Amino acid sequence: MHTLQEKLLKLAEKNNLSEMSFRNIGKLVAESSPQKIKHHLLQLEKHGLIQMDRLAKVMVKTKPGSLYQSPLVALPILGSANCGPATIYAEENVEGYLRVSGRLLTKKKGVFAIKASGYSMNRANINGESIDDGDYVIVDPTYKTFKNGDYVLSIIDGMANIKRYFKDQAGKRIILLSESSASFSPIFVHLEDVDSYLVNGKIIQVIKKPKTTWSKFKKFVYRDDQQ
Repeated sequence: MHTLQEKLLKLAEKNNLSEMSFRNIGKLVAESSPQKIKHHLLQLEKHGLIQMDRLAKVMVKTKPGSLYQSPLVALPILGSANCGPATIYAEENVEGYLRVSGRLLTKKKGVFAIKASGYSMNRANINGESIDDGDYVIVDPTYKTFKNGDYVLSIIDGMANIKRYFKDQAGKRIILLSESSASFSPIFVHLEDVDSYLVNGKIIQVIKKPKTTWSKFKKFVYRDDQQ
């Protein structure tokens, strides 16, 4: 393990690092680069050594286990995507890792996770699952040829959004539809608008958010760490 990661683990035993900036964490471990702090925290999360919940602002050291024999797969989370108008910037920077049992995934390699924001796809049907606010969608970026009716992650003017894809060849346009209990207008993109529009992958699976909030069970994480 990298020396900096060892220092961060020791620091996480007594501190909730999510309440601190990367720069302030760096001061405590004698590292001046905030990006290095972020990188090594993500590596610790990827390998299951720390657990982070950014919404609840909780970061804790997990109970040691058989790390490299774990059946869990660490999927990179590449930010959020809007389920309404395209309003969330699509910066392909890893924000963390979603750890999922391989048995729960339809595909494990070459995919990434995106957190859904909004309710415009709450009547979608991906293997029987809708896409609600806070759910994670699994995106396969290897898909290059999309069929009408596919659920896609698209980038419009640098903004990420989740929609259902239809190609209107006669009208020379791509139509991105919402599937919601509310009314959302479609997005129309001309076929030649390649500079401002990109389909970044097909959504192949939905990982539903837990119905129990982190605040209700985080005490058990702390209890396990103390045993």
